[in-house]
Amino acid sequence: MLLHLIDGTYELFRAFFAMPSERTRDGQEVGAVRGLIGSMAALLRNPRLTHVAAATDHVIESFRNQLFAGYKTGEGIDMDLFSQFPLAEEAFAALGIAVWPMVEFEADDGLATGAARWGGEVEQVQILSPDKDLCQCVDGSHIVTVDRRREKIYDDIGVREKFGVPPKLIPDLLALVGDTADGVPGIPGWGMKSAATVLNACGSLETIPDDPRAWPVKVRGAERLAAALAAQRTDATLYKLLTTLRTDATLPHQSLDELRWQGVDRPRFEALCACLGFGELAKRVPRSAG
Repeated sequence: MLLHLIDGTYELFRAFFAMPSERTRDGQEVGAVRGLIGSMAALLRNPRLTHVAAATDHVIESFRNQLFAGYKTGEGIDMDLFSQFPLAEEAFAALGIAVWPMVEFEADDGLATGAARWGGEVEQVQILSPDKDLCQCVDGSHIVTVDRRREKIYDDIGVREKFGVPPKLIPDLLALVGDTADGVPGIPGWGMKSAATVLNACGSLETIPDDPRAWPVKVRGAERLAAALAAQRTDATLYKLLTTLRTDATLPHQSLDELRWQGVDRPRFEALCACLGFGELAKRVPRSAG
């Protein structure tokens, strides 16, 4: 059995920027939802798909916004995109995909929780997202992330090759170098190469000595980097907290069996397609697994 966990927010964003604008008779923008349904239809044709769920950001802000004022918000999101969030959740449900609308937590926390909770019950967990945050969930080749657009799978080796650190150190890495997409500034001067080198040598953000002479590895500009970290160590600790995904999010499903794909909810899906003007799409979506 495989457990496919979909980053629903990413899929909607990707479709919004890839698909042409399309509106219903009453003016509702629905182009991204059309693209989302098409993408999911392709996924559902996978004969190995057995269990599947999609996590979405039902609201943009989460508990992290209470911890750090600079954390990402919904400011700047195109309203034509934002208005399609509820439609995307309805589309997932109509396709028979278990939906996890996250409120206090983020979609990434939902995916991390699902992987941790049911990873031991399946042959493999595939987290369908190119988001670097989710690479911290990777465990050998048992829990992997998948960039569907580039057709790239990241297992433990793949994460190390791409980021220079093992999956468990992704939060430490992002705390040092920052993550502009999430509003995490990082520590001035620290880049991917220097951060990876020092983290691999020292083991974690917390165990990097303030004195660069105690570092077990030589790094160019070590004194400057050490001084910057020493001056903002409290900030760095907060940034690591922000970039660490939670695995205790509340999910609406309690058992793996609830995630088994039983096929499209045909009446619900056809009603949605008719409402949005997607009548022809109903014919292209598989009725059942395989």
